[in-house]
Amino acid sequence: MTEQRPHFSTFRDRLHARQRMFGTFVKLPTTQVIEMLGQIGYDFIIIDQEHAPLDRTTTDLMILAARASNMAPIVRIPEFTESNVLTVLDSGAMGIMVPHVASAERAAAIARAAHYTGGSRGFVGLSRASNWGSAGPVHHMQLQDSQIAVIPMIEDQQAIDVAGDIARVDGIDALFIGRGDLTASFRDDPDAATKVAEISRRVAASTRDADKPLMMLPSTKADLAFVESLGATAMVISSDHGFIRNAASAALKEFSH
Repeated sequence: MTEQRPHFSTFRDRLHARQRMFGTFVKLPTTQVIEMLGQIGYDFIIIDQEHAPLDRTTTDLMILAARASNMAPIVRIPEFTESNVLTVLDSGAMGIMVPHVASAERAAAIARAAHYTGGSRGFVGLSRASNWGSAGPVHHMQLQDSQIAVIPMIEDQQAIDVAGDIARVDGIDALFIGRGDLTASFRDDPDAATKVAEISRRVAASTRDADKPLMMLPSTKADLAFVESLGATAMVISSDHGFIRNAASAALKEFSH
């Protein structure tokens, strides 16, 4: 009988197969929200170390909760350092998302840090990633190199023209277009939305030419149609903060009027 891989460990395969997946950012330092998201049926979460007060211990517990809920835990690290990459991967993250990647050289350094073969990832035999040693050292390294997803964020003006170069780097699995930061870079420009839409088309075309998957965050159902038209298949829907605010606002409006 063929051993059935846990759903959370198939994220990279499904990403490359362009399967439609849904995830969300998680910013609250808790495990219970993650358990609920898993029961609801989300495919993955992005644990947001960049914009939330998540220390190493809390992130470790959140990764555990995601794996136990059969969702792929992806961690958006606050910045690229080899230590930041190693910590979350050893804790069992199935991928990393890295903000503000604006060169192929930077992408290559990130890819090396996340891989054993041809890379520089430090080895540890007993970790959640190695199933506490049961995989064996060689098999563990092979599994990690085949299952970990490395996702740079394209969210800076200087990254637009080199997005294709970034996507083509060996060991890079997908690009995420960070429309929030791109929009903010135009400050109070009334044409910011139009400009970011055109940037998104250009980055999506570069990603498609490199034959790499695309991840995006659709803000509405209409926007979902737009990002799908660009070729995005892994969708990030809001965040735990957004879900709570929207539900709480709707409830207050319903019961107070």
